[in-house]
Amino acid sequence: MTERLQYLTETPDEAEEKRFALSSELISELLTSMRLRGVRYRRIQLGPRFGLGFAAEPGRAYFHFVAVGSAVLRTEDGTRHELSAGNAVFLPHGGSHELLSGEGLPVRDVESFDVVSLGDAVGGVDTCPSTDPDPSTVLFTGFMEFDLGGMRGLGRHLPGLLPADAEGERYPGLMPILAAMRREVCSARVGFAGVLARLAEVAAAMIVRGWVECGCDNASGLVAALRDPRLARAILALHRQPGRDWTVAELAAECAISRSVFAERFQATIGVPPLRYVTELRMLLATQWLAQDTLSIEAVARRLGYTSQAAFSRAFKRVTGHPPGAGRTVRAPEARGDRPAAG
Repeated sequence: MTERLQYLTETPDEAEEKRFALSSELISELLTSMRLRGVRYRRIQLGPRFGLGFAAEPGRAYFHFVAVGSAVLRTEDGTRHELSAGNAVFLPHGGSHELLSGEGLPVRDVESFDVVSLGDAVGGVDTCPSTDPDPSTVLFTGFMEFDLGGMRGLGRHLPGLLPADAEGERYPGLMPILAAMRREVCSARVGFAGVLARLAEVAAAMIVRGWVECGCDNASGLVAALRDPRLARAILALHRQPGRDWTVAELAAECAISRSVFAERFQATIGVPPLRYVTELRMLLATQWLAQDTLSIEAVARRLGYTSQAAFSRAFKRVTGHPPGAGRTVRAPEARGDRPAAG
């Protein structure tokens, strides 16, 4: 009880200062494991009337940038979002949607158009009719692999659509990125396609970071832990040393509270016991390293603190449902709830 009272006796300014500093450090640490890689990009030229359809792609994400003109983005539930030149939008769950010039127009699947290669994974689409050869709207769209890494527990809290106005307070620093994209789209200089692809990935990452830094729309679970200075210390330590043989007492010491208070607070906030969180974090990292970093199973086991490859393989299969060798070809399942689950 004394520890709980001490925790509550900080002044609002002191508590806010600690919360900001710890949360910022933890967010920075967790975002380093976020992976966002473009699978397919399109530079699309459109006439005055258009309707483009984008099919649902669960587990992946869409990114759209309006370089010239305007468009209406309509989601599956009929919600409309007005996009003007210089605006971008990120759809982290890959939900089906449409980009339209107006209402009542036929919609054609974007994948049905002829594509001209502009570079690695970047294609050009020109839908302008011969009667109106100059484009009224120019878009740059991306279809991406999106993995939040150690923050995968936040994935279920991300909204279906994250619009980005470069002028908005949520995205400081995004304006020059989008301005550079607009120049590259419009100038079509040598190598512009590859530059656009990289800029799109940076812009999408900044949009996600802005959402996290602005409180994740008051999401619970892991987000609540980010706001708790004491739990944040333990989670930061875990993510920095996932291979350490952690005990609940050691994690509690990171928070400067007793073992029982820490275990209770962690379970209530995250929704899973501390050591279960440790195991699931390790398996999530293992899945990522095996699939994307091409480390050997033995190297991954050693990095995560397992004394033998067999012990690691048993833990991996118990959590993910498949042996680690399949991690090179099987995409990590979506997180269960608010913790970094890998299965």
